[in-house]
Amino acid sequence: MSADPGSAVNRRPLRSCGATAALSVALLLSSCTSSGVRGAAGSGGVGDPLFPSLGNGGYQVRHYGLDLDYDIKKRHLDATADLTAVAKTDLRSFQLDLQGLRVTEVQVDGEKAEFSRKGHKLTVRPAEGLRKGAEFRTRVDYDGTPQEMKDPDQSTEGWVKTRDGAFVSGEPAGSMTWFPGNNHPADKATYDFTITVPKGYTAVANGELRSERTARGRTTFRWHSGRPMASYLATATIGRFEVRTSRTPEGLPLYVAVDPAEAKASKKPLEKLPEIVKWETKLFGPYPFASSGAIVDDTPKRIDWLALESQTKPVYAGAPDTVTLVHEMAHQWFGDSVTPKTWADTWLNESFATYAEWLWEEREGGKTPQQQFDALYKDTTDPDRWAFPPGKPGQAKNVTGTPVYERGAMLLQELRNAVGDKTFFTILREWPTEYRYRNADAQDFIDFCQERTDVDLEPLFKKWLYEKGKPELGN
Repeated sequence: MSADPGSAVNRRPLRSCGATAALSVALLLSSCTSSGVRGAAGSGGVGDPLFPSLGNGGYQVRHYGLDLDYDIKKRHLDATADLTAVAKTDLRSFQLDLQGLRVTEVQVDGEKAEFSRKGHKLTVRPAEGLRKGAEFRTRVDYDGTPQEMKDPDQSTEGWVKTRDGAFVSGEPAGSMTWFPGNNHPADKATYDFTITVPKGYTAVANGELRSERTARGRTTFRWHSGRPMASYLATATIGRFEVRTSRTPEGLPLYVAVDPAEAKASKKPLEKLPEIVKWETKLFGPYPFASSGAIVDDTPKRIDWLALESQTKPVYAGAPDTVTLVHEMAHQWFGDSVTPKTWADTWLNESFATYAEWLWEEREGGKTPQQQFDALYKDTTDPDRWAFPPGKPGQAKNVTGTPVYERGAMLLQELRNAVGDKTFFTILREWPTEYRYRNADAQDFIDFCQERTDVDLEPLFKKWLYEKGKPELGN
């Protein structure tokens, strides 16, 4: 997620990517099961410290196959979700996250399954219990009018209707407004999207476009995302776009879709995308996915944030500037490839993306990262910068608050000062390589850094990551 444009001293996020305040707390629904079926009732929620109701226990999803047919005029979605998952324990029932929409049928391994709804939890009771370690396939048929949702700071996410389609973003909870799943970063999976829209419209999703076919006035787009992806990074943005495909000089395919209303303002920044990818690859190691690109939409005024790092194709709520592109592309390594285990460690995403901005600005002749640090430290106009430590956001509304971006990036500068440039830039390259396509938390990063230096880093991380108030400089 990108930060607010403005002075380097007063850069801050425009939105908090928390789940809606109206989200229900973890729902542990009782299940009626047939006699003789053994196993546990899969839990609703995975114990996330900020969003306890998101995600579900008892299984791990390996793949989502989403078939979406969207009527833009009626704003109606007819859809099927096929989930391939593995049971982590014996299960007599399990839960999926789905907000709104009408479920018409559920099947597990080809057999009809009983199901019930409460809040945003869909409880599924297979005809036969699921054994630990067994792979199983769940098919959910559903329809309705997808709705956007509000975060604690009243920013908007989910399936957001636009004048010509939908702007789809999911951090942290919005994916459940358009497909059922295990809606938590800890459960990453591969995806296939089949999206059908009226002829003349384009449907853009993550990964690579496998086919585009038009018949009887409707066009079907098939997208494949073959690397593990957290649900909040999935998109299925629909509209009338100007589409440009190309390759970087190094051969990486690019797919860029821009709303005509944003084309002129987007042109120059988007022309720098190949340069940005090449520069960040030198800093952070090999680009982690098979393609890249961007989606720039003309969004409603209620979208008061800039962008989301949807995997392979960040979505921009209007024409981005170059620094925003740098930020969102850095997330392809930090957040998308390496994803936090829980929402409490969003700083692992945002600190690196913000620090990438600082390095880019230095490259372009602007302030050095140390000068950025000094300006933020001396600034007294934004008390929110020290409102909470980035490693302990405490409340859902703080998940991407100012300290997660700025104090997190300042922590990285202090780390650089402590270990020296050679070790620091080695960390920037080796961290996303070591945890490629995996999940990590703060302790993983602290241990990773400590293994690469004789300097005792415990006081630094304790002060900048966990202690309240404005840290004092020096030992």
